[in-house]
Amino acid sequence: MRISSYLLADGTASYGLVEGDRLRDAGPNLRARHADLRALIAAGATGELAKAEGPELALSEVTLLSPLPNPDKIICIGLNYMTHIRETGRDKPAKPSIFTRYPSSVVGHAQPMIRPKASDWFDFEGELAVVIGKPGRNIPEEKAFDHVAGYSCFNDGSIRDYQRHTSQFWAGKNFTDSGAMGPWLVTADELTDPAAQTMETRLNGEVVQSTPIGDLAFSIPELIAYLSIVTELLPGDIIATGTPSGVGLFREPKLFMKDGDRIEVEISGIGTLSNPIRDEA
Repeated sequence: MRISSYLLADGTASYGLVEGDRLRDAGPNLRARHADLRALIAAGATGELAKAEGPELALSEVTLLSPLPNPDKIICIGLNYMTHIRETGRDKPAKPSIFTRYPSSVVGHAQPMIRPKASDWFDFEGELAVVIGKPGRNIPEEKAFDHVAGYSCFNDGSIRDYQRHTSQFWAGKNFTDSGAMGPWLVTADELTDPAAQTMETRLNGEVVQSTPIGDLAFSIPELIAYLSIVTELLPGDIIATGTPSGVGLFREPKLFMKDGDRIEVEISGIGTLSNPIRDEA
């Protein structure tokens, strides 16, 4: 299943089942039982969308949000492809490098990612996002996939000079509307082997990143096991699994996003997350 969250034409927040360029809206009865996609996942009720009674709509009739616009947490993994580790001049870390993003920093498919007035160093980072479906602490690696609801594309848009102000990445990763996720959630039963997929990031149609997902330095089960030692993973939580080489910061000359650009993150088996770049008003 492919499931999107969005705003209806009247501004009502909803979610629905995507089929091609159309969707079947959850409708008021299903939303009364499960207010949003996070609640639907927590109830283990994504199958109810197959019988949703809402109207059939064109995707163009709604404003897509991040598939999980209200997660309890967004956990991001830095330095998680060996190609990216090498381009930064570092060694592979002994443990995953972790930072967090706020939901207010993430927009949905087709919505503008905003370059802030404070910086011209607005960089792209194509990533695979893992969405948690079942809560857990101290999850063993061999059980990790049992806790996954599905997958999506993620762009960990980064304000590089602010990221470098201290050893903590937070400042460069949380500017409002600077990241993106979408276009939808693909459920784990449909994408059974995320490591077999490939990812490509394109800036104005030019390929700037390309990688097999299987090249992750820390695998999805390793990440889930490690993170669940620290915190309880909850339904709807997002793990952005890291970006490969090719980011603009380490190019010569540097390549940063600017007003009028378009950035795309495509992952096989999921689809393409596409966002225009706009300057902060």
